[in-house]
Amino acid sequence: MTVTPPIAMLAELTHRCPLSCPYCSNPVELTRRDAELDTAQWADVFRQAADLGVLQLHLSGGEPVTRRDLVDLVIAAREAGLYTNLITSGIGLTEKRLKELDEAGLDHIQLSLQGTDADMADRIGGYRGGFARKMDVARWIGEIGFPLTLNAVLHRQNLHQLPRAIEMAVEMGARRIEVATVQFHGWALMNRDALMPTREQAREADAIVAEARARLKGVLVIDYVRADYHNDYPKRCMGGWGSTGINVAPDGLVLPCHAAQTIPGLVFDRTQDRPLREIWYEGSAFNAYRGTDWMPEPCASCERKTIDFGGCRCQAMALVGNASATDPTCIKSPHHAALQARADAFAAGPTEFTARAAAG
Repeated sequence: MTVTPPIAMLAELTHRCPLSCPYCSNPVELTRRDAELDTAQWADVFRQAADLGVLQLHLSGGEPVTRRDLVDLVIAAREAGLYTNLITSGIGLTEKRLKELDEAGLDHIQLSLQGTDADMADRIGGYRGGFARKMDVARWIGEIGFPLTLNAVLHRQNLHQLPRAIEMAVEMGARRIEVATVQFHGWALMNRDALMPTREQAREADAIVAEARARLKGVLVIDYVRADYHNDYPKRCMGGWGSTGINVAPDGLVLPCHAAQTIPGLVFDRTQDRPLREIWYEGSAFNAYRGTDWMPEPCASCERKTIDFGGCRCQAMALVGNASATDPTCIKSPHHAALQARADAFAAGPTEFTARAAAG
């Protein structure tokens, strides 16, 4: 198959974070601060990414604001010719630092929303006063003029707040909102019983998003990640494995997606050891599930195989112990009916969760 360059890179600058969200997509084993790439190493990665063909750089974590060199990293990315998007909880940002990031050339900010009121947001994020600070940051973002995306991660405990989250995005002047029903990897998988939405909540969310998209067309773009355990077809994970995006972990490990390390047998390279271009085109992990040749039945003969590429490899691994299996969220998977029954059982589970740990 013909491999095209990636268009986006997610740079996980750190796993350190003041929040302890129970659905965090970071691995359960977090990278320590002393193992993180330094400023010069990240700048080199950005140059390599631009040379490879990457256009968009997402600066993420953990909480990227905990990096004292964040302004320098934005400058390095801009010098490489990359469009920069800061993915942040807002905690740790000041008006002064936002202005410094603006002067450095930061293009866009994605602000996370754990809940639409202080009680919910601070409980989910595990940080008292976090919601109030987030609202201050949203106001500063608007005053400075950054383009804004609001990212609302939704689950059983806060899905009822979806209409208000959409209202808040409009009030903040956001151009886009990501309505992201929790995906069960990393810490979210550990907390599945407490986070799994009910089937009724999932269907209600579908209706709310459809109505809001029609009503707010031209005002707000709504990206929507559905509750896939309750659906009949899987999402097109990462746009297809090794097709459009590349992730770099805090320690320089290069991954096809957030959770790829959960798949046994894959060999991952580090930016310190091998050029990014070589990793993208020749790395065994990137080629493991690229395209369609790897697919078994029923995916191999399915008319949807170039639409959803068999779904999520990490989810297949987590649910049935086989990364090459059809994603069980697909109605054609032999495990689909059992998964939906399990999803209903999970949604009746307890509401307490295990909070994300801190990275040292």
